[in-house]
Amino acid sequence: MHRSVRSRARRLVPAAAVIVLLVATSPSAAAGGKPGYPDTVTWRSDSWQVKTSRSPVGPGPNVFARENVSVDPVTDDLHLQITRNASGVWTTAEVISPRSYGYGTYTFELASRVDSFDANVVLGLFTWSDKAPYAHREIDIELARWGNAADTTNGQYVVQPYDKANHLRRFTQGALGTSIQRFTWRAGSIAWETRDAANGLVASYTYTGAGVPVPGDERVRLNLWLYQGAAPSDGAPVDVAIRSFTFTP
Repeated sequence: MHRSVRSRARRLVPAAAVIVLLVATSPSAAAGGKPGYPDTVTWRSDSWQVKTSRSPVGPGPNVFARENVSVDPVTDDLHLQITRNASGVWTTAEVISPRSYGYGTYTFELASRVDSFDANVVLGLFTWSDKAPYAHREIDIELARWGNAADTTNGQYVVQPYDKANHLRRFTQGALGTSIQRFTWRAGSIAWETRDAANGLVASYTYTGAGVPVPGDERVRLNLWLYQGAAPSDGAPVDVAIRSFTFTP
C-alpha cells in the first residue's frame, strides 16, 4: 500500500462508481484475521475486516473510517466511500479479505465507470502482506491519476517495488459502464488484464522478472483513498460499489 505507488502518487477517478466482486475460496487458503482490525463487515457470506484509524495513516496518509464501508441489503454490493466527517475531515475506506489465497487468478468486476474519478481519488485492488519480504507481496491494480487531472492514463498494473524496471505499466480505461480487472499470479509470472462488459480486451501486461513474489500471508485488500491525503478537487464525496471478487486456484 505504498504508492506503488501506493505510497507514491497514484491517480484515480471520482465518484458514483459501482464495482463487482465474487468470492471463491480455496480449500488450502489460510484463514484468520489480521490483528488490530476488530471491525468487520459480512459480505458475500464472508467476514471482511474493516481498516480504521483515528489519525492519518498510509496510504495517503488518510483517516480510514468504519462508516465508509457498507453492504447494500438488496444487491449485496459492497460500498466503499470517501466522505467528510462532522469535524470536516475527509475519511476513506479499506477492507481486508479473511484469508490468503496464493497463486491463482484474482478477478474484480467493476460495474461503473472509473474514468470520471477526481484526480485525487485512488481505487486499489491488490494483495498485501504485513511482513516485509518480497515488498510485502504487493500486486496491484490501481485506478488513479495521482493528482494530475491532465493525465490521459488512469490505471496501472504494479508489482512492488514500483520503481524497479518493468514493475509498473500504465493504461487508459475509457467510459466503460462495467469492466473486469484481473491478474493471474503464478510462480515466476504475473499477468494482468482489463476487459469491458463484452469481454473485449482493454489493456494487458505480463511481468516475468525476478520481482515476482512467492505466496505467504498476503490478503486481498480493496481500498478507496485520497492521494497525499488531499481532498477531492471537486469537493464531492465518492461512492464505489463492489459486487464481486472471484479467486480461481
